[in-house]
Order: sequence, then C-alpha cells, then structure tokens
Amino acid sequence: MAVTPQRGLPAFSAQTRLLVVAPHPDDETIATGLLIQQVQAAGGEVRILLLTAGDNNPWPQRWLERRLWIGAADRQRWGRRRHAEILQALACLGVPPQSLQLLGWPDLGVTGMLLRSGSDAVPTLAAAIEQFQPSLLAMPSLDDRHPDHGSAHVLVRLALAGRATRPTLLAYLVHGHDPGTSPLEIHATDGQLANKRAALAAHRSQMALSGKRMHRLAARPERYAVVSETAEGSTASLPWQPWAWVRPWLRLSVVSPTGAQTWRWRDAPLQRDRSGSFQLSLPVAATACPGFARLAFTLPSLWIFDHWGWCALSGCRPSP
Repeated sequence: MAVTPQRGLPAFSAQTRLLVVAPHPDDETIATGLLIQQVQAAGGEVRILLLTAGDNNPWPQRWLERRLWIGAADRQRWGRRRHAEILQALACLGVPPQSLQLLGWPDLGVTGMLLRSGSDAVPTLAAAIEQFQPSLLAMPSLDDRHPDHGSAHVLVRLALAGRATRPTLLAYLVHGHDPGTSPLEIHATDGQLANKRAALAAHRSQMALSGKRMHRLAARPERYAVVSETAEGSTASLPWQPWAWVRPWLRLSVVSPTGAQTWRWRDAPLQRDRSGSFQLSLPVAATACPGFARLAFTLPSLWIFDHWGWCALSGCRPSP
C-alpha cells in the first residue's frame, strides 16, 4: 500500500528503492533513521552504501581503550567495532545485514579519493548505484562541513552525470547550519522515534564522548533538500572572498565529469569582477556539469571540519 509522507516527498510504496549514502557508521541513523523506517513500512527496499569504516576516529578510541598511540592495527580493530555497531543499529531500524554495502574507503580520505588523479571513486559509486537502481537516493548535503560528507555529495552527483534517468535526490545535513534550503521534513510515530533512539544507542563508540551531541543531532527533525542539477550560466562566480593574508595557504580545487584540478590560490585561473567577486576562468573542455569548487586551508590542524568547503558552479555545460 502506498504511503504518502510529508509534503513534497514522493509517495512510498513497494516500488520504492531507497539508497542511503552514508560516509560513516552512525550517519545512516542520525540523518535517515526515520526515512528508512517509513520506506520499509510501505513495503519498499532499502540499501545502505557505507563509504568508510569510520576507523580514523582517534579520540573516542583513545578514551575507551585507554591508549595514546593509535596504530594501523588499532584503527582496523576500531573499524571492526564500528561495523558491528552499524549492524546492530540497522537491526533496530529493521534493515537486514545484507542490505549494508561496504566500499571500504579511507575515513577522512574521501576528498583525497575524489581529487586524486586516476581515482576509481566515481565509477565505483556509479556501479553501486546502477546495481541497486534506486528510485530515491539520500546523500549528504553539499553544505555539510565534514570533508567526507561534502565530498560524498560531489561524488554522487558526478556518478549520476549523464544518466538518462536518475533517482529523486534528497540531501541531508549532519554537520553545520542549515542554510534554509531543506524544506522537506519527516514526521514520525512514537514507535519510529523509539527505534531511532535504540539505533543511535547501538553506536556505543560514538556515544562515549559525544553522547549529548549525538542525541541532539538525532532529536532534530529529519530534513531534506531536493537536489536539482546545477543551472547553466555564463559565469562561475565563487562565494568566497578570503582574506589576503591567508591566501598563500589556500588551495582551490575544481571537479566535473571531465576530471579534477587543484591550484594554489595565486596560480588559480581567477578573475575579479566589478563587485569584487572572484570568477573562475576555465577552458570550455573543463566546464561540464555538474561542476564544483572547493577551497581549503592547507596548514595542519586538529580541526577536521571545512571552513569554506564546496560550492556548485553555475558556469558549466550539461554533460553529454
């Protein structure tokens, strides 16, 4: 029986095939725990595409294992622990273990895979999408400040480029402030909320140091933005105007279906318009849609979140 959820979302039915792209274990619960349950309640099928094992998570591991040094074997053990946790969380949401697909990418390394020359990240993701044939795909928002999340959004968009048909794309935000572009909201029953809380509790390693934050994130309504393709335009204006003193330590990257390029700020193909905004001046061959730019600070820091992050470019041509 078809179930019509909240305004703006498609009707869920036995024909609904939901693919959740989760960069780390726990994202599937925090961002889509209610959506998963409602698709399944309508008879639809759910698959979780987990990009990383969440193994590069040193502070909770140091706390729980009472160790300072974290080596490669320690990270692998932590990844196995988080894998067991996500299986327990999915069981709380009614998702069978065979619905979890692991890609095994490096935690905190999704951006590197996206920007690395010769990377197979896009075709790997495209193959996973093609194999499941989702009608609905939930992925991180481009505005998410965790680098793995923002880059996961870009990878999904590139993996779908050029397809004659594509699923409805819903973007969820975990880290950062909603810019007001997420008008779709899931309303849940008391039972569904209880299941989501139980799934969250299954991620014990993450609750150790961040329990309050995790509960706060999971208690928010699940909000989504419907993603459409980047509009065509005549310019590729950037939303950033970084201070002059930080520019020597900045790197600008651009990715599109034609590949990825990275420059130091001073070497980037930038022009300034009359309003003072920076515009990319790229050759036609490098401007296929969807196109994205990322500005990053290159000095080492304990702060993992992006300050500038990604933006979608308007001055591009639809990919063939």
